[in-house]
This record gives sequence, C-alpha cells and structure tokens, in this order.
Amino acid sequence: MFLENETWELCPVKSNFSILQLHEFKFMEQSRSPSVSPSKQPVSTSSKTVTLFEQYCSGGNPFEIQANHKDEETEDVLASNGYESDEQEKSAYQEYDSDSDVPEELKRDYVDEQTGDAPVKSVSRETLKSRKKSDYSLNKVNAPILTNTTLNVIRLVGKYMQMMNILKPIAFDVIHFMSQLFDYYLYAIYTFFGRNDSLESTGLGLSSSRLRTTLNRIQESLIDLEVSADPTATLTAAEERKEKVPSPHLSHLVVLTSGDTLYGLAERVVATESLVFLAEQFEFLQPHLDAVMPAVKKPFLQQFYSQTVSTASELRKPIYWIVAGKAIDYEQMLLLMANVKWDVKEIMSQHNIYVDALLKEFEQFNRRLNEVSKRVRIPLPVSNILWEHCIRLANRTIVEGYANVKKCSNEGRALMQLDFQQFLMKLEKLTDIRPIPDKEFVETYIKAYYLTENDMERWIKEHREYSTKQLTNLVNVCLGSHINKKARQKLLAAIDDIDRPKR
Repeated sequence: MFLENETWELCPVKSNFSILQLHEFKFMEQSRSPSVSPSKQPVSTSSKTVTLFEQYCSGGNPFEIQANHKDEETEDVLASNGYESDEQEKSAYQEYDSDSDVPEELKRDYVDEQTGDAPVKSVSRETLKSRKKSDYSLNKVNAPILTNTTLNVIRLVGKYMQMMNILKPIAFDVIHFMSQLFDYYLYAIYTFFGRNDSLESTGLGLSSSRLRTTLNRIQESLIDLEVSADPTATLTAAEERKEKVPSPHLSHLVVLTSGDTLYGLAERVVATESLVFLAEQFEFLQPHLDAVMPAVKKPFLQQFYSQTVSTASELRKPIYWIVAGKAIDYEQMLLLMANVKWDVKEIMSQHNIYVDALLKEFEQFNRRLNEVSKRVRIPLPVSNILWEHCIRLANRTIVEGYANVKKCSNEGRALMQLDFQQFLMKLEKLTDIRPIPDKEFVETYIKAYYLTENDMERWIKEHREYSTKQLTNLVNVCLGSHINKKARQKLLAAIDDIDRPKR
C-alpha cells in the first residue's frame, strides 16, 4: 500500500540522521549501553517488593521521571528544510515572515493605557529569520535520500527486531519476514523504474547475472502474477498463492515521460537511493541479526546478504540507463552522419556539423541535470553513472554511424578522427569523468581501416565487441583500396565463424 501510493518525493531528514534515533530502535542503544542509571536498573526478584508510594516517600516525584522518559522518546529526525537552493529557502522563510507565529506580546510597540504594561520591543524580521535558519538543515550534502515509505519500512524492521529481542525462539521466522519486506521493496523499485526488455539486447551487461537471479527468485517466490484465482487450480497451488503478494503498481501521479524533468530523474534518484540507504541499514543491523539467528539457520541470513542486500546498488545501472537512453537524441545524430560525404580526396581541417549537434545535446543534458539537482541532491555515484551511460551510448552511436558508411577514403578516415577528437576535447570540459568511456571503442574501429589483410583477420578474431554488421562494413569499405575480392571473402568467412556461436 505504501509503495503504490508513494510519489517518490524526498523525505527531508537531518544530515546526522541515524535509525538509532527512531523509537523502534531505542532498545538497541539501551542494550549496548555499558552503564545503566539507577532509575533504569531492574529490581531484583529476590528483593522485597516496594510499592510506588514507598519508593518516593522520602523524596522525588514520579511524575518528573515520567516526563523525562517522554523526553527520551521524542524523535527529532526530520529537517525543516529539505532543499538547498536559495529560492526554495526564501519561499520557506516567507511563510515564517507572517505575524501568525509571533506571540501577541511581541507585536506590541505601545503602552497599554488600562494595564500600564511597559512597551515591549517588537522582534525584527531579521531576528525571526535567524531563528528560523537555526531550525533548517541547510547543508544537505550528506543528508540521506529516503522517502516516507523507506522510513515506514525501517520502523517495521525496528518492530520486528524488538519482537526477536523478546521472543528469541521465533527469530528465524521474523528475519525471514524482514527479508521478504526488503525483497518486495527491491522488486518494486526495479518494476517501477528499471524494467526495460531492450536493455538486455544491448549486450553491455547492465544487469549482472547475480541481480537477474535475485529478481527472478523474488518474482517466483513472492510475486503473484496471476490476476485472478484459477478455479481448477490444485489445493497446493492455492496454498502457495496465499504466500504471495500482487505485483506492485506505480502511482499514476508519478510522471516518467517528460524530457524537461529528464524522464522523472528526481523520482528515480529518490527511489533508487532510498533502496541503497535501506540496504546500508540492513548491513548495519547484520551483526545484531546474526546474534539472534539460530546456528542452523545462519546460512539463510548469509545468503540473504550476499545475494540480495548487496545487489541493491546494482539497480542504479539499469534504472539510470533508461534516462541516458532518452536524454540524448542519438537517432538524430545518425541521420546527420548519414549526410556526410566520407570519400573526400583531400584532408579536411573543419569537423562536421553532427559533432556540434551532439555537443549541444550534452550541454542541454547538463543544464537539465542541474535543474533536477535543485529539487533532489544527486549523489556523485549517480551523476557519474548518468554521464558514463550517455557518453558510452554516444560513442557506440558514432561507431554505428561509421559502420553505415558505403564509401570512405583515407582522407575520410582522417576526417572521422578529426571529428572524434573535436568531440572529446569539448566533452572533457563538460564532465570530470576520466577516462572517457568507450573512447578506445571508437578509435580502434577507425584505425582498423588501415590494417592489411592478415592483420585485419587477426583483429576481427580479437575484437568481438563489435557487431557483425560493423565488422562486415569495415571489410566492404576497405575493398578496392588495399583489400581485393579474394581477401574480402576470406575476411567475411572469418566474421561468419565468429557470429555462428551467437545464433
């Protein structure tokens, strides 16, 4: 219910937020505290029972103790301001500038003639702002990224742990349910933001085999994909379905199709990084869970951490790849490259216009990324993944564009090198990613044009990262320049041998 109603907006918590600050985890601090105050020490069962009145007959106030206990239970984890930009900060302050929060006595700047009260100096707006600023956590660099749903899941985990702390014989069952809670959260994030069948066809290994195995296991063991119960189903099948939950559905309020918002990047960041944060909390709790887990069941816990919790951060790649695949107009670049004349007869000194068009796309991507960062902090690992994906896709599109060339001269290959060097030079001013992803992928393909027959045959066998189409085009373009028809047939046969196991 929480996940399907979640709009994946940032829940602003203080930069020093810790799960130990939550009510549900207070018992952990008390249990690991080296010293216990006399008021908290348990009364020995062997000692004489003392009534409440006898405890305080010589002094003290039981109501004060209760008040202190309430103070200890109060939570102070939410930040007043979850934003960093000056404009958002200003709008938050404007709300405070009104007189609604100012006590009546502070508004007076005259003497009441009836009561004779002395004038009270009114509080200036600057003073109010300074007071309000002290309540804001304006430096959000290290503030965790999480949602209300994340906070609720963490609270549930805390309650589960309290159960285990009191009822140790059921520890395994409780940990099993905790693992299912995490499984469902991970599966929901993938379903909402990362599921894309075209990703696997790229061959870039965006989803590791471990992540795919984990997602398949969760789907088979936990997710009920059937819409309605089959009346002819066996009793065993019906019992199995009782242990499953329906597949999650993304709230209709979440829009992932707008280019202006980088296809819901803010929501994707909040969702994905909240999962990473949840995984970090599970890592923190592992020693505590291991301590209460029965010895014979510990392999289950180890498997849960090694195969599921540790894969949370791996969801970043497929989720942010979807943004990278739409943020740059790669198809337009292919069309512009198709209009270039590559069989030129002289060395060119000016690069082609498709390079400028591609760089403008990256500049626009950079601006949009900055706009999104005003709403939600984009951690450095996320920014790096986004840039890496976009650059890798651009470089692979460049190779694909070169592989579409029908005729190309030596001077044309030199022009390709000039274009690519211009692209790299300008790109390095936009990003700090080093080395540039797939730079060698492009350079190696361009240089292969100059290889002799024997060297090219060996090169083809060694570079299986290129598609059959790209390798075939390379051979066909070289025909007539330094490769004859007989050599061409031999090289095409070598390509076919490489391609046969893939079929």
